Amino acid sequence: MTSLAGLLPRPVHVRPAPGTYRFVTPGIPAQVSSVVRFDPAVLPPEGYRITITPHGVTTVAADRAGAYYAEVTLRQLLGPDAFRAADIHSGPWVLPCGEIEDHPRFSWRGCLLDVARHFMPKAGVFRFIDLMAVHRLNVLHLHLTDDQGWRIEVPEYPLLTEVGSWREGSWVGRPPDGTADHDGRPHGGFYPTEDLREIVAYAAARHVTVVPEVDIPGHSQAAIAAYPELGVTGAPLRVLTRWGISDNVLNVSEETVEFYRRVFTHVASLFPSPVICLGGDEVPTTQWARSPLARQRMAELGLSSPAHLHGWFVSRLAAHLSSLGRRALGWDEILDGGSVPRSTIVASWRGEDAGIRAAAAGHDVVMCPEQETYLDHRQSDHPDEPIPVGFRRTLADVHAYEPIPASMPAAAAARVLGAQAQVWTEHLDSPRRVDYAAFPRLAAFAEVVWSRGEGRSLAEFERRLAEHHLPRLDALGVEYRPLDGPRPWQTRPGVPGRIREPS
Repeated sequence: MTSLAGLLPRPVHVRPAPGTYRFVTPGIPAQVSSVVRFDPAVLPPEGYRITITPHGVTTVAADRAGAYYAEVTLRQLLGPDAFRAADIHSGPWVLPCGEIEDHPRFSWRGCLLDVARHFMPKAGVFRFIDLMAVHRLNVLHLHLTDDQGWRIEVPEYPLLTEVGSWREGSWVGRPPDGTADHDGRPHGGFYPTEDLREIVAYAAARHVTVVPEVDIPGHSQAAIAAYPELGVTGAPLRVLTRWGISDNVLNVSEETVEFYRRVFTHVASLFPSPVICLGGDEVPTTQWARSPLARQRMAELGLSSPAHLHGWFVSRLAAHLSSLGRRALGWDEILDGGSVPRSTIVASWRGEDAGIRAAAAGHDVVMCPEQETYLDHRQSDHPDEPIPVGFRRTLADVHAYEPIPASMPAAAAARVLGAQAQVWTEHLDSPRRVDYAAFPRLAAFAEVVWSRGEGRSLAEFERRLAEHHLPRLDALGVEYRPLDGPRPWQTRPGVPGRIREPS
C-alpha cells in the first residue's frame, strides 16, 4: 500500500482519513472494486474525485478520461505490484482511506516520439503509450517522416516505404566529435496501415490521442529518395545517413503539392486526431533561390523572397487539412514565411518568444522549447553520460519548467493549450535507450503539465519519486537513469564512437 502522499503527478487535493479498505481479487486487479458515476457539472474535464472508506471505494468522474485517471491513481495506491504484468498474488489488497480530488492544469500534455530517425516496432510504441498513460500524458506526437526515414505506409505511393523506409547506416557519434561516415548497419522499418490503426486504437483506450507528423517542405529527403521528382533538382538521392539539416527540400510545383494532399488525405483516414502536424521546421531556401521553377512561382504569387515560399507551401497544406475537418500543427518556423491560417497551432520549440508571438497573433500554442523540454539532451556533463547532445537538462531543470512564460500577457496565455516533451532519437536506437533518456525526467514533466504550479517543491517531488514512483517504474520494467548519476556506457569494440546498450 502507498500513502496518499505518494501519488505522482501531485493531485489538486488530498484529504487523508483513518483506516484502510481491504479486498481480495484473483491476481493483480485490472480494475479496483469501485462504484463509478459521472458528473461533469461538478468536475473539470478529465477530473475525478475518489472517496475511500473501510467499506469501499466511490469515484465521481467528469468523463471517461477522468474515470481512467482515477483508476490509475488507485493502482498507484495499491503499490508497485499493481503495475506488474504477471499475476503475483490475490491479496489482500489494501487502500488507505481518504479523499482525492484531481484534474489537469492543461488539456495538451504531450510527448513527441521520433520513430523516423530510429524505427520503433509496434510493441515498443504500445509500451511507450502505456508509460504515457500511467503519467496522465494524453498526446503522443508521432514523428513519422524525416530525411533519415519514412515510416507510414501510403498505398498510393509504395516507394515511400519500399525505398524511403531504409537507409544504409547511421552517422557515428555527433558533431563535432562524430563523423559523417555511417556505421554500415542498415536501418529501417515502417508501419503498415493495420499497425497504425492498432496503435491509434490502443492509445484511444488509454485516453491518448495520436497526433501524426509528416514533415514538409524540409526534412523530406527520404521522400525525395523514393520519388526524385519531388525534389528541387530532380537528381537521385539516397535516404540520409547523417543527422542535422538537409538542403534537399521539396519543390514548389502543383504536382508536389497535390502529391502531399493525397498523402495527408491518407494520414487523416488513419488518425482520427483533430490535429495533424505538417512540420515546417528547418527549411533551407538554398535550392529554391537557385531554382527557375521557384523563382517563377515567387513571381506568380508576388513573393519577395524564397523564404516566403515556405509559408505558401505550409498554408496550402494547412488549408487542405482544414478541408478534411482537421487543424494543422506546425513548428514555429511557419511564422517566419508569411501568414498561415489562424487555425494553425504553433509548436514553440526555438525558445518561448515564438510562442508568445503566435499567441498574441491569435494562434493556439503548444510550448516545447528545446532549452527545457528536449529529453534526448544530456542529463549531466559526466564523462559516462551517453552521447552528450544539446543543452544539459537535469531532473530538477525539467521539474522547474513553467509552460506559461512570465512575460506572456494574460490574454495570450489563454491561447497556450499546454506543453510537450520531445524524445528525438538520432542517438536513441532502442527502447532501452529511450527509457534512459526519458525517465525519470518525463515523470517530472508530467507533473509540470498536470499539477498546479503553486506550491511546487523539488525536494517534495524527489521524495515522492524515490520512495514511491521509482518502484512503480521498476515494476513496469523501465530502465530509467538512476538518480545518483549515469550508468557506464561503453564504446562497442571495433566501432569508434558507437555506444552500446548499458551493462
